[in-house]
Amino acid sequence: MNAPAPLKDISACVFDAYGTLFDVHSAAARCRDDLGEKADALSGFWRQKQLEYTWLRSLMGAHTDFWQITGDALDYAMAATGFDDSALREKLMSLYLELDAYPEVPGVLQTLKDAGMKTAILSNGSPMMLDSAVGNAGIAAQLDAVLSIEAVGIFKVSPKTYQLAVDRLGVAPEAICFMSSNAWDAAGAAYFGFQVAWVNRFGQPKERLPGEPKAEITSLEPLPGLVCG
Repeated sequence: MNAPAPLKDISACVFDAYGTLFDVHSAAARCRDDLGEKADALSGFWRQKQLEYTWLRSLMGAHTDFWQITGDALDYAMAATGFDDSALREKLMSLYLELDAYPEVPGVLQTLKDAGMKTAILSNGSPMMLDSAVGNAGIAAQLDAVLSIEAVGIFKVSPKTYQLAVDRLGVAPEAICFMSSNAWDAAGAAYFGFQVAWVNRFGQPKERLPGEPKAEITSLEPLPGLVCG
């Protein structure tokens, strides 16, 4: 992968939370003794259904918060992998509130703040989930805002969700660099008008959707060099 060109005239960096700042598979990873060889399969089903239910509920006009969706997705994943254990379910849900932050996250956020950049999270997560994750990671002081789509009652990739960052930060879309590890979210944010850095942590192909990221990186480590030049 060639080094991406710097992004111009950026005054705010806005981050997706799950998969971008926080490792969504760390909850199941901490339960490998309970899950055994099915740990990766369960975690994969859990994440897949979590995302699918956000899209489907948005289309159905049947909104509920991300905590409910996370539980529904886990119920599906446990059924698909042959687990029927209420104590294990409770353990996994509790661990989802304490997901590991990727190791570069605190340092990158601090570098951006030191450079005078506005920083925020924009996530499908419910306020309770985001407060817990941010607190667990110890990054609250490095963020100007933590924005949940619950304020508009529809999930990404609705344009209403991205508009939250524009309104809260008082910054034009083209002056916002948005980061997501989810290719569909990167496409949606780019289509909205953000300058997007797709954090392609897992070597995924691009989505065949409108909206083209300006940069592709494999972690957040290069971000300050892209936006603070």
